[in-house]
Amino acid sequence: MSKNPVVPYAIIAILGIALVIILSYVGVNQREAIQNPEENADAAEETHDPEEIYQSSCAACHGGDLTGPPDLTAIGSKYSAEEIQDIINNGRGAMPPGQATPPQAEILADWLVENYK
Repeated sequence: MSKNPVVPYAIIAILGIALVIILSYVGVNQREAIQNPEENADAAEETHDPEEIYQSSCAACHGGDLTGPPDLTAIGSKYSAEEIQDIINNGRGAMPPGQATPPQAEILADWLVENYK
């Protein structure tokens, strides 16, 4: 009885087809994450710690110690929390809008008013 040379090739072909199907299935499930990276990043990075929000969204321009420019160390005596939130959300002067999400802007504004008067 001689060996059939087609059998090893058939096994390799079946394994290859199964691998393609598995990888396709995994890829289809990741399509949403690939198409919407900003949404997924925002959801994963959403924090409620005002200092973390400040460091990730504001410190590059305003400095790690809030000394600016512009200086934020007394911002709570100049603006209300609602005004600060509006500035964060909509921008003003050199401040571009949308540097933080609206919920983060609210957290930041409350923190700035409470701690930097």
